[in-house]
Amino acid sequence: MTQIEITFLGTTAGVPTRHRNHASLYVTYRSQEEYCCLWDCGEGTQRQIFSSDLNFMRINDIFITHWHADHFAGILGLLETMSLEGREAPLAIYGPEAVKFVDVLLSLGYSTKQFQVIAKNVEFEGSTIEKIFEADEFYIAAIPVKHGIPAVAYAFVEEDRVKIDKEKAKKHGLPAKGPIFKRIKDVGSAEYKGNTIRLEDISLVEKGKKVVYSGDTMPCKNIIKLAAGADLLIHDSTRFEGSDDTKKGAKDYRHTTFEDVLKIAEEAKVKELILTHISRRYQDLQELKEIISKYPNVKLAKDFMKVVLE
Repeated sequence: MTQIEITFLGTTAGVPTRHRNHASLYVTYRSQEEYCCLWDCGEGTQRQIFSSDLNFMRINDIFITHWHADHFAGILGLLETMSLEGREAPLAIYGPEAVKFVDVLLSLGYSTKQFQVIAKNVEFEGSTIEKIFEADEFYIAAIPVKHGIPAVAYAFVEEDRVKIDKEKAKKHGLPAKGPIFKRIKDVGSAEYKGNTIRLEDISLVEKGKKVVYSGDTMPCKNIIKLAAGADLLIHDSTRFEGSDDTKKGAKDYRHTTFEDVLKIAEEAKVKELILTHISRRYQDLQELKEIISKYPNVKLAKDFMKVVLE
């Protein structure tokens, strides 16, 4: 069984509050091996990691949606701590114009890193979904979004898994277990007691899981395209009320309102929606819970919340 675990380290908008840190998500994929990454790394991210049961040294890569400080200012301190703790493994930092900004971060101060930091640019124009990281069992993709500066959204996509259906195998006369199954999986078919057994005859396809994170964006077709059919969409919902003033404010700051996010989730046919990047104007959590209460598949993110997809 595989598992994707998302821990919300920061869920506020541009200004932090007593209960909400700047944007960051810690994503863990568990299968035969473990893979960990950050999506955004706002100020205070490493303190949030220390306050959780997570391990900052296990982070393989960092994915920045855009270079506004509330989404990247935590990188500098995190890199320093990794170096002080003796990290040796390379760390890749992805993002639009990553080379430009990572070079600046690495030039600050007199610190000497004991590990390699690799900046990897992500395309921020157009409407193509780009695979930017690939592993055996999953890949991470990105697409440009609309925020007034170069910005992207990310998707963690697990590959579909072919599994042996024991009942189908039994009908074809195969044993309950044995090396025959590995041969069929590796080659696609195998001879057994004079019969050719094909993989498609005794298998089923388990659909891979998909998680999408918008970062900051106005409503746009690209986020709908990336989020299509997602198990979970984590989306900017800076403003909640449906008034004209609120819509104008969200547009002025190039963000998305709650009403807009609902339309995006519906059009993309996502299974679950989590709202994040909450403006500091909303101090009363109960008020927001009441707003979303009529939508059973919608949740409100809060710092240190964990979501697990299995």
